[in-house]
Amino acid sequence: MRAKFEKFGLITAGAVLGIMLSLNYSAVADKETKPQLPIDDLRTFAEIFGKIKSDYVEPVEDKKLLTEAINGMLSGLDPHSAYLDADGFKDLQAGTQGEFGGLGIEVGMEDGFVKVVSPIEDTPAYKAGLKSGDLIVKLDETPVKGMTLNDAVKRMRGKPDTPITLTILRKGEAKPIIVTLNRAVIKTQSVKFKLTEPGYAYVRITQFQEHTGEDLAKALKTMRDENKEPFKGLILDLRNNPGGLLNAAVGVSAAFLPKGDLVVYTEGRTEDAKMRLTAQPENYVRGGGDYLRNLPADIKTVPMAVLVNGGSASASEIVSGALQDHKRAVIMGTQSFGKGSVQTILPMNNGTAIKLTTARYFTPNGRSIQAKGIVPDIAVEEGTINTVEQGMNLREADLSHHLSNPKDGEAPVTIETPKTPANSQDDAKPTDKDGKDKATDKAPMEPGSKSDYQFTQALNLLKGLQILQRK
Repeated sequence: MRAKFEKFGLITAGAVLGIMLSLNYSAVADKETKPQLPIDDLRTFAEIFGKIKSDYVEPVEDKKLLTEAINGMLSGLDPHSAYLDADGFKDLQAGTQGEFGGLGIEVGMEDGFVKVVSPIEDTPAYKAGLKSGDLIVKLDETPVKGMTLNDAVKRMRGKPDTPITLTILRKGEAKPIIVTLNRAVIKTQSVKFKLTEPGYAYVRITQFQEHTGEDLAKALKTMRDENKEPFKGLILDLRNNPGGLLNAAVGVSAAFLPKGDLVVYTEGRTEDAKMRLTAQPENYVRGGGDYLRNLPADIKTVPMAVLVNGGSASASEIVSGALQDHKRAVIMGTQSFGKGSVQTILPMNNGTAIKLTTARYFTPNGRSIQAKGIVPDIAVEEGTINTVEQGMNLREADLSHHLSNPKDGEAPVTIETPKTPANSQDDAKPTDKDGKDKATDKAPMEPGSKSDYQFTQALNLLKGLQILQRK
């Protein structure tokens, strides 16, 4: 036994010595630009690694220990940095292309549980009535506590038409809500549109994907041809849009802004993390021609209202912030999520990747979105007849380890959400004897319909602006 421990000690010492030599070499090479790494802490890491290998109640594979160490190292930084194994990396790539398998929810981690940031429209989760802020505590019979976010996401993904039961805690509910969903191939249509009535266009963007900018351009042309004359008003709906690709957000902004206007800039520690993205094709086109080139000129000047809420995050906040700063649109709804950080996907040599927060976003006027979000020009609450409250109004500032706002001297502006009016049909949410939420049996409110209170208020605003212009 002693020989075995001596052998292990020599191996550990050799590993530590190798790390030290490589670190010392790096430190000498970059001595003037990088601080030396903590050798004493690395010795402690190696010592703990050795203790687990020798004394833990069961044998543990080296790969598992190192993977969990990497997971902990990244998840401890902020809520959005993460380690992606080979499968997770592939799933991420598939998700940005608009098709993947699962339930259709954007999630994060909070206090060891999975929190719903936003259900994706037209997916099993959305149709079942999951809400922003719902806390998932069980997947089937397995408690979520103790899982990594990647583990939880893997469990929720699976073959289409296979069931999974979620146990959910929701603010205002006395008992857990139990919902059984069937997994599906999630094909998200990122751009939906219609002429709500002659002269008034409605565009809803559910996620920012590879082809969102192109799809938006096609939608605007289609509606413009159908209308046969310039629009009197346009509503851009970004509610419950969890974000997506940065270049897509720049492309959407560029559709409505003059060429060359600043859309967003970023600040980080490396030169690559410092960007100024303007409404120029090189900032939103990935191969091919400029898909905005043939848009009618009046699209740049049509009166606009943009709808946001607590589920509008990241790329949604970039678009609404740019249009607000340039006074190009009136922002309506409720305060957005407040995710103002940039995540860069860094592939590793073994087919895995890390998603690392590398910068912060700033609006054209220098406002940081981080932990503050976009405050609407006109606050319009969601609670009214036939609408649903947005769960616990979860925002970035509520997440553990969230990045601070670089302008923390300025107190974040918040808008309190009043209780649903007394005439609302959603005041009472009964559960059955098994704790199942009867309210989830109702079809969710259709965005852009007559029962959509925020939409109707935006439409009324645009009509009012038309009257003022005529006068």
